[in-house]
Formats: sequence, C-alpha cells, structure tokens
Amino acid sequence: MSWLTANLPGIGGVYKQVPQDFQVEEIPLYPCSGTGEHLYLWMEKSGISTRDMLQQLTRGLRIKEQEIGYAGLKDTRALTRQRVSIPFKKYDQVNNLNLKNCKIVNIERHTNKLRLGHLAGNRFTIKLQNVHPEAAARTEAIFIQLQKKGVPNLFGEQRYGVLGNSSQLGQFLVQRKYEDFCRSLIGEPDLIRNPNWKNAATAYQRGDIQGALEYLPGGMRDERRLLNSLSAKQSYQQAVLELPRNLLRLFLSAAQSSFFDLLLVQRISQLDQLMTGDIAMKHVNGACFRVERAAEEQDRADHFEISPTAPLFGTKVMLATDQPGRAETTLLSTAGLSLESWHLGQGLTMPGERRALRVPLTDAKIIAADKETLTLSFALPKGSYATSVLREIIK
Repeated sequence: MSWLTANLPGIGGVYKQVPQDFQVEEIPLYPCSGTGEHLYLWMEKSGISTRDMLQQLTRGLRIKEQEIGYAGLKDTRALTRQRVSIPFKKYDQVNNLNLKNCKIVNIERHTNKLRLGHLAGNRFTIKLQNVHPEAAARTEAIFIQLQKKGVPNLFGEQRYGVLGNSSQLGQFLVQRKYEDFCRSLIGEPDLIRNPNWKNAATAYQRGDIQGALEYLPGGMRDERRLLNSLSAKQSYQQAVLELPRNLLRLFLSAAQSSFFDLLLVQRISQLDQLMTGDIAMKHVNGACFRVERAAEEQDRADHFEISPTAPLFGTKVMLATDQPGRAETTLLSTAGLSLESWHLGQGLTMPGERRALRVPLTDAKIIAADKETLTLSFALPKGSYATSVLREIIK
C-alpha cells in the first residue's frame, strides 16, 4: 500500500458502523434566487441510495425521473444531505409525500433545473472507532501535510462494485471480450457470500443457464436479463449490448477510473511535483495545458494553482509526453488497448478527459476525540472521495 503521507503513522480504526458515523453534506455551487419554475428540496437520507430516494419522489409526486434534477450521487451507508430540484407546479404535493429513510429539511425556489455537477464539493463529518490512543495528534500532522501537498484524487474501492469487478467488466467491454464479460457479471462463486447468488454463478460456470436463472436472487434484474438473452440463443455480444446503456457506461467509467488510479499510485509520493511533458490543470477553471518546462511552472504548483493530471482514457483525451506520457501509453498498450478502442458506438463511446492527480483539502479539523474514537470533518471538491483522506489517516 502506498500513501502520500507515508512518513507519518496512521491511527487505525473503522467507520460506517452506523450511517450517522459517516455524514456528507453537499456544498452548493450557487444560491437559490427565490423565484423561478423549479423547487429545490434539501433532502436528508440515511441508509438508502440517491436513486432509491429519487424513485420515492417520482412515485409520490407522479412525475418522470427526468423531471428531477440532482447534482450528484451520495453514499448509501451514510447520513447525507443534498439538493434535488422538481417542477414548481408540484409544490402543493410536497407536504403530502410519504417518504421512507429520507426527509425534506428545507425548500427553496430557483430559475433552473439542478444538473449533474452543479455543486462546489462536499463536506464530510466522520466518526472513527477503535483508533490509536494518539489519534488526534497523528491526524493533525496528517492534515497539515495533506493541506500542503494535496489529497490523492483516487477513486478507490467504492467505484468498483460489490465484487470489486466493475473495472474488469469495463475492460472486457473495451476489449470486446463479451463472453468474459458475461462470466464476470454473473460473478465468481468464490467471491460471493449470498448462497442463492453463489449457486447461480456456479451453475453458470458449468454451462447451466436455466439453473442459474432458477437460483438467481430476484433483485438482480440486469443479470437475469443477460441470462434470459443467452437462454434465447443470442450471442454473447448481443446479450451484453442489450443491457441498459447507463449500466454499461458505468462499467466503462470504472475501467477509466482503475487506469487513472494505477497512474496516480505510480506518482503518489510526488503528486505536488510537475514533470516536463505533463498535462497540468488549473484548479480555478479546470483548463488544461502541456508543461513544456516543469521548473518554470513548479511555483504555481507549490501555490496550488495547478496540478499534474492523468487521463480518463477515451477517444479524444490528450495524452502527456516525455516520461509521464510513456507511463500512460505503456499502461494502455499493456492492456491491449489504444485510444480508438474506446470508440464503441451505440451510445457507449467514451471521449475521455484529464483528471487532477491531487485536490485541495479545506476546513479540516478534529471535532471530538477520546481514547477510542475520533470525529473529524473536512471538505473536498466535487468528484473527489472522502476515502482518499481516510486511507491516509487510517493506514
């Protein structure tokens, strides 16, 4: 395991024992105007996903899902607060909603629908249990170093699914290995705890599709859809490409993320250092440029104006040159891929983009500490994960 703060000891501990131990609050990108055709609902949920919450709103308000706006998805095993927009015409029905594991804590009015990415970031309040007796002092030291050098902008395990195979599924798609994709989606029996799912995966591996269908748990709609297609004698490719596009794009995104994480880990001890050939990003607006002479730009990196990036591979992404460029092309070619491999058509082509290798840590502080627990809070920009901070602290 590699850490940016490898010179500092961790505190151990566990989190997410209960949803209240992991709290996330959206930081709005803009205030509401008080007028307009959209209601902004501040929603608080616990122990359910954002999609579960949205489904409750669509049913309760009798509207289509595309009429609801939200800025991003929030953790399921957490207490989270985020804004959701609905048409103003539904105002009178809001108070009659019967919601489960979520509630409306505030209502505002605004001119535009909330869109994905319409947030500045997220504020986290996290309680760690079973920590080292010197947890507070150790965490303070780690906070100082992360505030100076930045937080590794890793995606981490939450991006890769319950079996940890989402990125593998994405790579199989890009490699056009549809039979391998089917086997991986149904799951490797040795990794599965649910007995019915395990039996279904075992049946599938011995070629018994009907047996797999009989054992498969009821909630696994996508896996059942795949098995039904194969049972109807469709090819592996046909069966895969009939799955929902948003699901397949999720797997492709996970593959992009895994390549990014691998490139980040290669440079984790020097994320604040530019290299000639890097593609650097301006934190103020996300604009990217090629670093021709690293020494001339390093001062801007030291002041956290810019940071080096790595690619989320795709057909149109700009690649680095020199040493960082060789690392990128080697990683891609080792997987038997090129940028053109991401041109899948049928709504699945991934154009790619650059992502900063580090992000700023703000408002970091310890709220409470005793012999066995530590409660801390901090804020990160949108698209960044609290687990990247926690892995540095816990080690």
